[in-house]
Amino acid sequence: MRHTIADTAAIVFAKAPLPGTVKTRLVPRLGAEGAAALHARLVKHTLSTVREAGFRNVQLHGAPADDPFLRFCASRYGASLSEQCAGDLGMRMHHAFEHVLGAAGALLIGSDCPALTARHLRQGARTLAQGADAVLVPAEDGGYALIGLTRAEFRVFEAVQWGTERVLDQTRDRLRELGWRWVELDTLWDVDRDADYERLMTSGLLDRPFAAEAVRSPQDSGTSDTF
Repeated sequence: MRHTIADTAAIVFAKAPLPGTVKTRLVPRLGAEGAAALHARLVKHTLSTVREAGFRNVQLHGAPADDPFLRFCASRYGASLSEQCAGDLGMRMHHAFEHVLGAAGALLIGSDCPALTARHLRQGARTLAQGADAVLVPAEDGGYALIGLTRAEFRVFEAVQWGTERVLDQTRDRLRELGWRWVELDTLWDVDRDADYERLMTSGLLDRPFAAEAVRSPQDSGTSDTF
């Protein structure tokens, strides 16, 4: 039986906001602590967007999953928290789809694309519900901000040069090889470099101008929603 939008799972990939390990291209500008704080805000923004879209099954795949910030986010935004498996990005994404896909489809997103809205997520879920095998939200850098599948097939992620401008084209090639029907939605942008940060700061997508606040636990900060 064909699944519905309400049956679609939402998978969010997120790294723990450890200084020096996230948003490293922005460290010269923001410092390691500031880049980590920005990353933490983007993770919360992403999970808030997923919750706004109305998904009932939200999966947060963390690296590592035992990080206090990610545990807090899972609790705050109603997500199930699990560890990303070992391997390259393709192996980890395939494992995540295998983990959730049954009779319904699933959307997988990262936490670097604040331009991705609840409307995009609902549109992606609707596309799968209407019979597409896959859905993509292209990114301006040649990757994609969202991939949705109705089947967990490793060939979608096989021999893709992750982190390059060839990711989207190679993924299209894999879908053609499988004979799958896919739909591409709006092309969006993510936040990796100085120019992206400037764009973010003038976009109004985040709730207030970014300041390099410390990434802290709720116990240290005295509130359950501040890091």
